[in-house]
Amino acid sequence: MKIRSVKSTDYYTISPLINDWWGGRNVVDMLPKLFFDHFQQTSFVVEENEVVVGFLIGFLSQSNADEAYIHFVGIHPNWRKHRIGSKLYEHFFQVVQNEGRHIVRCITSPFNKTSIAYHTKLGFGVEEGNMTIDGVSVHQNYDGEGKERVLFVKNLKA
Repeated sequence: MKIRSVKSTDYYTISPLINDWWGGRNVVDMLPKLFFDHFQQTSFVVEENEVVVGFLIGFLSQSNADEAYIHFVGIHPNWRKHRIGSKLYEHFFQVVQNEGRHIVRCITSPFNKTSIAYHTKLGFGVEEGNMTIDGVSVHQNYDGEGKERVLFVKNLKA
């Protein structure tokens, strides 16, 4: 297994796979090519025998000098439970810490119970929102009307 920085051309390999990796959900529009062009220093691909089996797209916050953000993570369904996700997160944490960042943020939808459990397992805390859904604190209308989100934060110094 090899972790490397993304390249612009990885977009053309990964984008056709995303909806399938998400069980048919239409999520491909959440990951435009600009992420592959402009965030290569903090975005990574995992390959096994030169085949992409996972990726993480992240960036350094331009607004908060101590923060980094994980925008999108995907693991091929046949490669889940092989610690690929945790290796990607650990690699990202190391890279952003080397850049002087110690707070990592990410978000998910409240219905994505797998993501909520996974981020909690990795040590992310849930930021207090203004409503609760299924026992989880969420931020109402975070991404627009009716688009509630769970906001995560992890302090890498802790």
